[in-house]
Amino acid sequence: MSKKVSAKKHLGQHFLNDLQIAKDIADALSIDNYKNVLEIGPGMGVLTQFIINKDIDLKVVEIDRESVKYLESNFSIDLENIIGGDFLKLELEELFETPFALIGNFPYNISSQILFKALDYKEIIPEIVGMFQKEVAERVVSGPGTKKYGIISVLLQTYYDGEYLFTVNEDVFTPAPKVKSGVIRLKRNKRTKLECDESFYIKVVKGAFGQRRKTLRNALKSITLPLNITEFPFQEKRAEQLSVADFILLTQHFEQ
Repeated sequence: MSKKVSAKKHLGQHFLNDLQIAKDIADALSIDNYKNVLEIGPGMGVLTQFIINKDIDLKVVEIDRESVKYLESNFSIDLENIIGGDFLKLELEELFETPFALIGNFPYNISSQILFKALDYKEIIPEIVGMFQKEVAERVVSGPGTKKYGIISVLLQTYYDGEYLFTVNEDVFTPAPKVKSGVIRLKRNKRTKLECDESFYIKVVKGAFGQRRKTLRNALKSITLPLNITEFPFQEKRAEQLSVADFILLTQHFEQ
């Protein structure tokens, strides 16, 4: 057994020590319509050990060379399935021939970037199970009418159904983070095509939440003024009051 890997602050590494929590995260994978799984940032493999025994094709991506060497020495994973590199720079469509799930104890410093990249590949990623900073986890699954509901909530919930599974305390990590963590599961919903231009939809959502305390009449002036639009749906509401369906309807109105 190789010596343990030292956690690196610049990589946002916090190694999970609690085996039951690791098992619970692994067991949250439904594996109902796919057989491929990509684990992000396995570190010393505390989560990997519970995934590897499932009836799946597992690949892991790890940016830390020390962790890569540890995994190569201590786990029965084919070397070609241990990818040493940055997840954010991977061409995900080249990893598997069929759809795959994402799982991991995601580094806090890039967790939102991981989710937005996954969103770009939504057609081949049917499920995401991950541990995030608790505040981020709650934002992702929060619904309309809540303070935590925002851009990341709307954009992910456009294509995924989210579920907050459980909270993880600070004391089960080395080193211990300063905040609690939350584990969530995202499963691809049935929306295969947006009934409006996707890039414009994203612009509307971001514009609406850019000044979230203002009504949409004022928050969306950068969109409505160039289009010479003076009246539109939900204009007296604030962004946090609109559902995904409402944002789609609003975008359709602007397109017309």
